[in-house]
Amino acid sequence: MTALLAVAAYLPERRIPIDDLADELGLEPMQVKVFKRYHGLAEIRGDDGTLLDLLLAAAARLEPLRGREHLVRYVIYARAIPVGAPFPHNPLHELCRRLGLDRALAFTVTQQACASGLQALDIAGRLLAADPDPDALALVVAGEKTFTRESRLLPETSLFGEGSAACLVASGGPRDRLLAFASSTRGEFDGEHAEVALDFQRQYPAILGQVILAAVERAGLPLDDVALLLPHNVNLISWQKVCRRIGLPTGRVVLDNIARYGHVFCADAFINYETARDRLRPSDRYVIAAAGAGRGATFSAMVFQH
Repeated sequence: MTALLAVAAYLPERRIPIDDLADELGLEPMQVKVFKRYHGLAEIRGDDGTLLDLLLAAAARLEPLRGREHLVRYVIYARAIPVGAPFPHNPLHELCRRLGLDRALAFTVTQQACASGLQALDIAGRLLAADPDPDALALVVAGEKTFTRESRLLPETSLFGEGSAACLVASGGPRDRLLAFASSTRGEFDGEHAEVALDFQRQYPAILGQVILAAVERAGLPLDDVALLLPHNVNLISWQKVCRRIGLPTGRVVLDNIARYGHVFCADAFINYETARDRLRPSDRYVIAAAGAGRGATFSAMVFQH
């Protein structure tokens, strides 16, 4: 059974109020006001370092990785945006070299946009289950630089910030064990037409809510037994709508980081895990949920036992 041995996150110290981004992103004063009052966004984080620096900062905080580098068979980089560095630079392979993971199979997953973090965990678990070495480990990393307007702004929906996360995954363990996974990929949301975007926004709460309930049901739990939900930080209003749909009190959703960090691509769930660590007690069951839109849309949810 897939288990999270350790989770670490890194957020740059520099805070950037979203008011300061208005000119750069071409936002009107009313749009800024909507982001702040309606979507619950206040600031993002950023620094002048490289993508490699960003990923190393989180991986360096994974203390259980030290001394176990020889056990890491797979390194999976979860990205929301397919391209993060110009050819022939490859930050992932350089990351492996810096961490002493040269012999690991390293690759990137981007197909499910901001839900690719859960996709990476699922792939890591499947690879480890098939590995002949029961002590084999996988490292999942996430985090991206906001180097273009498109990588900073999700129009009318969210603002992206910089940060990173790293997760050490095993095929089994005493804590943070994966109990169930549910995912739904919807091809009808492929395309950039206004009608497609509107339809996505309309159906988003219902579909994500259904996937969360499906994961909880597969775990053999009633929703009342879920201690916390760790969301992707797209915005506040979306999660309020999802919670109303499924009957989950918003007090059990870790929403604190939306205002503080914005949407940190695929790293959100792991950043929220660090925030929620003190709220989780031994044996608590919690849900990680995310949605990603690009070529179609993917809605995913995982249930873990702490």
